[in-house]
Amino acid sequence: MPATLIPSLLPLLPLGLLAGLLSGLLGIGGGLIFSPVLLLLGLTPHQALATSTLAIVPTTLGGTLAHVRSGRLSWPGGMAIAAGAALSAALFSHMGQALAGWHLLSLQALLYALLTGLITPRSQLDRESGADAVSPPAMALVGALAGVAAGLLGVGGGLVMVPVMVRMLGMPVHGAVRYSTLAVLASSCSASAAFLVDGRANALVGLVLGGTAALAAQWSAARLERVKEERLVWMLRAITLVLAADSGRRAVGLWLDGQGIALQKPGSSS
Repeated sequence: MPATLIPSLLPLLPLGLLAGLLSGLLGIGGGLIFSPVLLLLGLTPHQALATSTLAIVPTTLGGTLAHVRSGRLSWPGGMAIAAGAALSAALFSHMGQALAGWHLLSLQALLYALLTGLITPRSQLDRESGADAVSPPAMALVGALAGVAAGLLGVGGGLVMVPVMVRMLGMPVHGAVRYSTLAVLASSCSASAAFLVDGRANALVGLVLGGTAALAAQWSAARLERVKEERLVWMLRAITLVLAADSGRRAVGLWLDGQGIALQKPGSSS
């Protein structure tokens, strides 16, 4: 990456703050903001996804610290979901290299589109029960799903875990956000190690963006309980819908570019 790219990141730091605010409120890593920004800066899809994963580490660390201080995290469930996320991310972190850039973005678009329909608020009866304790094996499985998203697609997995924990495990949205933040921290740490070793991630860029986001994530996570469940669900739906359209658009663009190159090769030899 050219050295001139680093100064160009400075005007984009407000986007790091936005990513942190969303991370603390929705249990996501912030990759949904980081990845498009890094693509605009000229990084390839593989570089952008890897650097985005690295930036997620400090972002989710800030949110996790705020949730731990609130005393609302159950450690057995938290450790189970974190372990599942970390192991799965380590396993899948090497598989993304085998996919073309447009393949990665197409998978992202499909994932976001599916989640748009999956995210729903709990019923009033479920809300009144207030039960947010689930078995550690179930939490480990949810964490493994997050690890697949982090290792293969370079996203934190929070947009996967929150709908799954609410829809399939019956957890309150606020509780799912807390556990999601912890699991995304674990999965992004595991995947980032592999991305740094193989040279796909830019450490300085990732830490600059992630460090800025961490400040905002800590602030918003401490105020999570003030946001109504319906509003959190609406925000998640809006974000996944926009991301599905954006990832799909970028995937089609890369595919068309590839087709154009393939069509020119026969002509060049004649």
